[in-house]
Amino acid sequence: MKKIIIIILCAVLIGETIVFADKISDFLTDKFITNEYVYVPESNSYAKNDSFMFVSKTEDFVPYSYQDLLNILYSAIDNGWETFTFYCPNEYEACIDDISKISDDDLTLTHINNYVHPYNTFTKLATDIYKSGEITIHIEHVYSDEQIEQIDNKIDEIIKNVTSDDKSAYDNLKALHDYIINNTKYDQTVTKDGESKYKSNIAWGLLFEGYATCNGYTDTMAIILTKLGYKNYKIATTPEQINYESTGHVWNAVLFDKDGTGPKWLHIDLTWDDPVAKSGKDYLYDKYFLVDNEGIKKVDSEGETKIEEHNFDPKIYLEFNDSIKEIIPDKATA
Repeated sequence: MKKIIIIILCAVLIGETIVFADKISDFLTDKFITNEYVYVPESNSYAKNDSFMFVSKTEDFVPYSYQDLLNILYSAIDNGWETFTFYCPNEYEACIDDISKISDDDLTLTHINNYVHPYNTFTKLATDIYKSGEITIHIEHVYSDEQIEQIDNKIDEIIKNVTSDDKSAYDNLKALHDYIINNTKYDQTVTKDGESKYKSNIAWGLLFEGYATCNGYTDTMAIILTKLGYKNYKIATTPEQINYESTGHVWNAVLFDKDGTGPKWLHIDLTWDDPVAKSGKDYLYDKYFLVDNEGIKKVDSEGETKIEEHNFDPKIYLEFNDSIKEIIPDKATA
């Protein structure tokens, strides 16, 4: 008889637990969603820890706004994490809808990706979103550990051989710009065939195969700029911003003191400084080396072909938004 009573009580308890599971989950979520209950892994050695006008590095992983979500995603990617879990607080009613929108927006994720070190950039980012408010990010990185080691050793060697202490910062950076162009060909097979036998879309292909697309040029320069201690990121335009057929474009932005008046955000585009000639002849230009907005627009408008690849979104790359800089000039070089 006692056994029957115990079995009945157990069944009742299990039934009650199932019925109230969501309420228990909501209660626990409400009580324990604070920073001290979010497990925060150590960042890897490639985390830049920089803040920008579009996204800022954060250690507060409880979001209360859309911008907070952008900052959390940026911080997780910048830290080099493979997985990270945080929670939506009850006060932020639109949190799940907002993180769903961001997760489904490949363009926004691509732009966020441009602000981190190339070694921490993702090739795939997936988000698990639960009704309880639990959000888990899964990140697959572009570069393998073996590729990173090889690239680092090669770039350290190039910097040692190409730069010197008796040169100005400008001349050293120009020497590195020239070295990359003189030792690289643009991978035309991607344009023709849509695929390539080279790893031209990453720095490894440029450094060890001698072929690159705009991604390969830009990643290589971004790695160099970071090694030299310059605050930098990548800028991308998308096909939607270009009137003719294009897959988009990417190049470098760097905070650099070019003329002794203080650091300013400037453009570097190695791809367009290494043009492809019909004759097969190699060219080395510096038209897109350390130019401001006015300078890059001027070069784009010259010649028979009007370049549109640099029609970036000023709402994303705010350091180059002239109207913002007039209002908040100090943040342009923060």
